[in-house]
Amino acid sequence: MKLGARILKTGIAIVLSLYLGQLLHSPSPVFAGIAAIFAIQPTIYRSYLTIIEQIQGNIIGALLAVVFVLLLGNHIIVIGLAAIIVIGINLKLKLENTIGLSLVTLISIMETPGGDFIPFAGIRFSTIMIGVFSAFLVNLVFMPPKYENKLYFRMTSTTEEIIRWIRLSTRHDFDHNLLKTDIDKLKENIIQMGQFYSMYKEERSYFKKNSLEKSRKLVIYRQMNSAAKKALDTLKRLHRFENELLHLPEKFQQSIQEQLDCLIYHHEQLMLRFIGKIPNPPANSENTICLNKKELFDLFLLHQQEITDHDNPLHYHTMQIVASIIDYGEQVEHLDTLITSFHSYHHNEVSIDEESI
Repeated sequence: MKLGARILKTGIAIVLSLYLGQLLHSPSPVFAGIAAIFAIQPTIYRSYLTIIEQIQGNIIGALLAVVFVLLLGNHIIVIGLAAIIVIGINLKLKLENTIGLSLVTLISIMETPGGDFIPFAGIRFSTIMIGVFSAFLVNLVFMPPKYENKLYFRMTSTTEEIIRWIRLSTRHDFDHNLLKTDIDKLKENIIQMGQFYSMYKEERSYFKKNSLEKSRKLVIYRQMNSAAKKALDTLKRLHRFENELLHLPEKFQQSIQEQLDCLIYHHEQLMLRFIGKIPNPPANSENTICLNKKELFDLFLLHQQEITDHDNPLHYHTMQIVASIIDYGEQVEHLDTLITSFHSYHHNEVSIDEESI
């Protein structure tokens, strides 16, 4: 079992909140630990947003708890009614993420019996806030994982897997069911790429130079994501129309295979050029002739002219494959432009630490 940074931070935040609760002689330090669980976040920026929301949510829960106990008592039905109202107010104020902790605050205060209610409510509220601030402190002290590393290596591994399957698909040398299963996994990987991208985007830069560099990187990572999606879309079409590909003329099949080989080679090189493993521009670029979109489309039209039965579904299915390849090629070309532009401003200043993944 691999312990991630968030798991460790959660444990440390619980320990810290319980310790501070005991140090301040809170009657129920366990509520500080519960609050810390709700408040821990994967990034400092999210932690900052969370602490603001949690303060608002806890104030709502505490105020309603006091009002309901003073007016209606603390019968279990009253507690349930107050909980409904707390949820409604949080939803109205768009504080959905604070509902859980607001209810903990509400119930912990309303279950208090009898006298000295107001001081006790204040103690309970303070105890819960100790947990919230403890989680925020842990997020500040313990640096979040390097999401750029996670993002790049997730993109690289996913792109390499897609490229491997495209290469096998054009040669009809693969297991149909295994590819179908892997396509579903690749879809999940692309969703995860989007999550890592959001995390990396939320990380704040404190120097102007770093801010400009990161802004350009974000554009490139977004384009890498788009190129990977188009590559996956091409793979899905090759998989879906596998039988139709087999019935194409051998010369046309060879042209499609060569074009895809050229594109995926270019795509592979770009991923390495971005982090400086290949010179930018490449010192000895391979003279693999890639057709541009007009040439590929003209080749498709020439092939269609040789088909006598224009109602044959093969005509439309081939068009989908060619269109997908053209779209994929445009995304790769745009990625090339962005990476070349990036390195003209930042001379191989991309640092990816494989050990920190």
